[in-house]
Amino acid sequence: MPHYYLGFDAGATKSHALIADEAGQVAGFGKAGPGNPEQVGYKCLAQLLQAATGQALDSAGLTRQQIAGAGFGIAGYDWPSQRADFAGAISSLGLEAPWVLVNDALIALAAGAEEGWGVAVVAGTSCNAWGRDRSRRTGRMAGFSWLGEAAGAGELVLKAVQAVAREWSRRGPPTHLSQAFVERVGASDIGDLIEGLTQHRYALAPSDAPLVFQVAASGDSVAGDLLLWAGRELADMAVGIIRQLDLQDQTFDVVLAGSFFNGSPILAETVQPIVRAIAPGARLVRLTAPPVIGGALLGMETAGCSRTAMRRARETLLTTL
Repeated sequence: MPHYYLGFDAGATKSHALIADEAGQVAGFGKAGPGNPEQVGYKCLAQLLQAATGQALDSAGLTRQQIAGAGFGIAGYDWPSQRADFAGAISSLGLEAPWVLVNDALIALAAGAEEGWGVAVVAGTSCNAWGRDRSRRTGRMAGFSWLGEAAGAGELVLKAVQAVAREWSRRGPPTHLSQAFVERVGASDIGDLIEGLTQHRYALAPSDAPLVFQVAASGDSVAGDLLLWAGRELADMAVGIIRQLDLQDQTFDVVLAGSFFNGSPILAETVQPIVRAIAPGARLVRLTAPPVIGGALLGMETAGCSRTAMRRARETLLTTL
């Protein structure tokens, strides 16, 4: 009789639940909205855990009692002091199986790294980086952009707006970002744009990051420099994890995960030489499959499955999802 494992990925914009068996065959899938409790609170986190897991169980035709292990990767889980609140939300599922809770960057690592360890740099609405070595010792960032860990879509748009303000105030060079943002919000000109942003008549969001990528692709040097900045910041986080875990002389995967990396190849092209300069054995891997795969794999791990079984399940899941 097969054993089933639950993976859960709760992020800043969406959440996924996946049920797979030990062979990596998908049995059920569910989805819900954003799950970072800094945005929605712990009560809403519990509700979306129940909703998405319920969808996955229903589509699989399974009960909670048939889950043998579970792995939860949740954005916003940054410190041990938060565990009780997160655990309270997870306990609302009524699982009888062992489960593990990690920051969502670690499920991206489990999904993307061939051996299940290395470094993961996740960039979407914002960004984060975590890693673990062969012995499962972890390295991490704090997870807060105001501490200088800032190179996701939200931070890129903010930097782009600052570049536009520099053009308007004659402190910086002209950039086609100005006209792109003027058209985006329907402003009459750059002055109206700046006034409208400061007076909250207009707003730009992380979802506007594709405009920056488009302007950069057209040859705008200011926008191009912003992409180089983002790549350097993301690489810097990876370097920090490498140093924390003493991986400089090892061969390992650096997993690049998240929609932000879809914006331009410049990001990965900038990350690679910076990382390879400190860790020549680092292999950059772009994770294009859903990171929730890593949650299911961590569920297998916490239930005591062998690394060989997990590797086979991962290969199957990566080709399926």
